Parts: sequence; structure tokens; C-alpha cells
Amino acid sequence: MDSLGYNCFVDRDKMGAAIQDLGPKELNCTELQELKQLARQGYWAHSHILRGKVYQHLIQDIPCRTVTPDASVYNDIVGKIVGKHSTSSLPLPEFVDNTQVPSYCLNAQGEGAVRKILLCIANQFPDVSFCPALPAVVALLLHYSSDEAECFEKACRILACNDPGRKLIDQSFLAFESSCMTFGDLVNKYCQAAHKLMVAVSEDVLQVYADWQRWLFGELPLSHFARVFDVFLVEGYKVLYRVALAILKFFHKVRAGQPLESDNVKQEIRDFVKDIAKTVSPEKLLEKAFAIRLFSRKEIQLLQMANEKALKQRGITVKQKSVSLSKRQFVHLAVHPENFRSEIVSVKEMRDIWSWVPERFALCQPLLLFSSLQHGYSLTRFYFQCEGHEPTLLLIKTTQKEVCGAYLSTDWSERNKFGGKLGFFGTGECFVFRLQPEVQRYEWVVIRHPELTKPTSLMSSETNISTPLSHSSDPADRLSPFLAARHFNLPSKTESMFMAGGNDCLIIGGGGGQALYIDGDLNRGRTGHCDTFNNQPLCSENFLIAVIEAWGFQDPDAQ
Repeated sequence: MDSLGYNCFVDRDKMGAAIQDLGPKELNCTELQELKQLARQGYWAHSHILRGKVYQHLIQDIPCRTVTPDASVYNDIVGKIVGKHSTSSLPLPEFVDNTQVPSYCLNAQGEGAVRKILLCIANQFPDVSFCPALPAVVALLLHYSSDEAECFEKACRILACNDPGRKLIDQSFLAFESSCMTFGDLVNKYCQAAHKLMVAVSEDVLQVYADWQRWLFGELPLSHFARVFDVFLVEGYKVLYRVALAILKFFHKVRAGQPLESDNVKQEIRDFVKDIAKTVSPEKLLEKAFAIRLFSRKEIQLLQMANEKALKQRGITVKQKSVSLSKRQFVHLAVHPENFRSEIVSVKEMRDIWSWVPERFALCQPLLLFSSLQHGYSLTRFYFQCEGHEPTLLLIKTTQKEVCGAYLSTDWSERNKFGGKLGFFGTGECFVFRLQPEVQRYEWVVIRHPELTKPTSLMSSETNISTPLSHSSDPADRLSPFLAARHFNLPSKTESMFMAGGNDCLIIGGGGGQALYIDGDLNRGRTGHCDTFNNQPLCSENFLIAVIEAWGFQDPDAQ
């Protein structure tokens, strides 16, 4: 290495402009909280030598499988695997999914070394079936390694992490695809303006969000990616979601009011990220990322597992070359004029509602369960038609032509657990909305105001898995649901009154009032502010019902 710490794989001329070696040369901190602060502040960001030392320390501290390939393994196998091929013509492993090796100021020797390392990793990790993030990780680590073997060992330790509570990078199509769905769910909750724009210009918004890892692992300039990786090694996978959300927020801010091509929005975001240095510094990007008050790591894990379960149920576990990325029904196809009829909402309005629901249910098509015009104005019949379906969508049209409703996360049969008494149930995925006279959605108050609560420690210290609720053979069925109120230390129960049903009324949202109250004859209702959703009245405070409908979510493969 030269005096700046650059090795033979780096184009020194390009690096001189990318990262100046002006920072401190030593780090004496070992406490995690202090490391977090230093990583976020960029303590080692301006010293190539110190960053290399920090990476070495952090990666060596990753708990790994007992047998993890090291530098000596690389030296033993590289000759046999590469053979007489020139490094520039070496094929990339299938698990990178045609992802190109980012240059990151590497010279030709460095880019060839990345290919060699990836092939050797493929040889040692046959269980890694889909990992498009790995070329960028290896290319960055090569900057901070004395040789190829050391870089190989670092990458192997990241892949071999066996701490169940410390997810690093996706290594299967199932994990990757569920991460894309999880990112879509987070965008829906934390970047609503950007999400609305994506829905407006994209036939399949998940195809846009499926690009989120590419924004980070490939399109971001080296100076930005290295800063993200600094924090990622200390704090883990959640950082990636934060940064990708921040990128989308910046993209929306820059492009708001400008025309976007519906068939080119993916490329427009890629181009924005590639040139992000023109408008956003690494410091500003991280500042925006950590200003987002995300769910806890446990809640994100539960959401990810719920998305994985939905994909497994649909048989989407490996990438099929002959089908689209996720077999997800386009919103425009899921809610199609030929197979959708409602007396309350139009096709366009239902598509707007569908864009708000969690990604694992946006895979489904709307199924009419109950209509007062068809089944009569009876709450008993409403329950009968809806029980066994989870989630459901409630739509109401008043005699004044106002339209409002609620997305309800939990089966109405849960009301029977209260022995005939009125009791609240449901989860924080519930939300209420109005469509006429203007569109407005109100989510659980904790999503907008996380300062109201601190997550409880329901995770096992050994497994980091939430407390079992039943004895189902499927581990995913034994987990507490995503955003269950019991995961949070709430100041009172009024912030978690999601849905309740009795013989003489149906209530959505409670505490200080009700977001929706419907009487047993499904004729009259009232709406007002409630603590659970912190909402304004969804229509006239006291209203007469013209039509009420309940919709379920049908797997298109089950038709």
C-alpha cells in the first residue's frame, strides 16, 4: 500500500478526488453506542487508513458459523476456479442476477479481482442463491484489504453471520423479494407524497421499489456508499431502509412538479441516485435518513417475516426467468373494470385504496364479501359474510354522497373472544380514510408520533424471536403480528382501540370519540376524532348510510 493506504487495485488519480486522507489515524472506542455516533458523524470517513482498520475490527467481531472460509481457503482454491481465464472475461456467479461490478475507482486489476472473489465465494457458499448486493460490497471492501484473500475473508464473514437478530445482506430470492415488499410498506407509511407519485406514474409500483437495493449497492457514488456502509456495519440492515427512504424523499423533492414518464421512472430514479452528489452530500443523505422515525428493528423483522410467508403461500421462493419479478398483480389488473363492481367507489378510487394496503395483500384482488344492497341492512349478516376473512376493507357511502371507510387488519371473528361484551382488537396496520369530498388517510397515531411509546422487550435474548402465541407447527404462525399493540408501552389503551364489534354496533377507532360508529341496523352512523388514529371526522358527524360494503383480499391463483 502507498502512503495514503491505497492498494494495487485502486486508481489513485480517481481516489484523490473521491476521498481525501485528512482524518484521524486511530480509533480507541469499543462501546457500541459511541461507535454508532462516530459512524454517523463520519469520524473515519476522511481517512482511508483508519476506515480500513475500523472495517477490519467490525467485520472480525461479526459472529459467524464455526467453519467460515478464510484467506487461506481463497489462496487454495482461486487458481483452480479461475484457471487460465483472463480476469476481464471471467463470468459472474448466477446469484448476482446480472448485476454489474461497480467501478468505485478501481482499476482494471481491481475489477478483475472482484470477479475472482465472487466466483470463489460462489464455490464456498452454494446456499447463496440470490445476492445482487454482493458485487458492490466486495468492490468496496477491496479498497480496504491488503490483497484479494483478505477481501474474500471479510466478505465471507458478512455472509456467514449467524446472529439471528443481525441481518446483513439478503442471500435468497425469497429474502430479497420480501425486503422489496417491506420497503414498499415503509414507503407507504413514511414517504406518502413520494408513494402517491410512484402510484400515479407506475403500472406496478413494486417494480419500482424492487430497485431499492440497486440504488444503494451500485448506483450511489463511492463517497456516499462508503458512508452508508460505515453505519451499516455498526447498526445493520435497518440503515439500508432508512437511506433508501431518504433517497426517495430527495428524489420526490427534486422532481415534484416535473413530468415523469411512467415507463421510465425506474431509470429516472437510478439516474438521480447516480448523480446525487450534485444535489445531496453524504452527510445530508444520512441526516435525512436518521430523521425518519422508523419502526423498531423487531417490528420490521415481523413485517419481513409476514411478507416472506405471503410469498411462500404463493409459491414465490425462487426467481423464475419466464415470469415477472414477483408475479404481483399490477394494481391496474387487480382492480380491473371488467371484474370490479362497487356501488360506492369507482375503479380509480379502489386502485387508490389498494395502493395504501400492505404489499403482501396488494398481491391479491378485491373480493366483495358483503353489500347492504345485496345482503340487507343487518350487522349480524355483515359479520357472517366477513368472518374467516383477514384483512377486510370497509366502505361506506352516506345519503349525502360522502364516502369513507377503513382497512381492518383482523378477522371479525376475534370479537367472539370477549364473551358478548364489546372489546377492541386489531393491529396498528388498521387505518381509516375518506374519499369524498376529498381524499385523506389516517393511520395509527403511533406511526406518526412514535414518541408516544417505547417498544417493549418481547424478543427472546437468545433467539431475538418474539414470544410464541400458539403451538402451530409453522414458526411464522407462532409470532405476534406486526404492530400488535402489546409490543408497545402506550400511555393508555385509547391509542390502541382499532376495531370492535357487538350485537348492536360496530366501532372503528376509540379514545376520546370514535372514528366510525355504525348501528346494528346499518342505517345510522357517526364519526369524530379518536385517539387511535388522531383523525378528523371522516364525513358529516352524524350520517345516514346509503350503502355499506365489505371487501376481502383474494389470491388470484385461488380463482
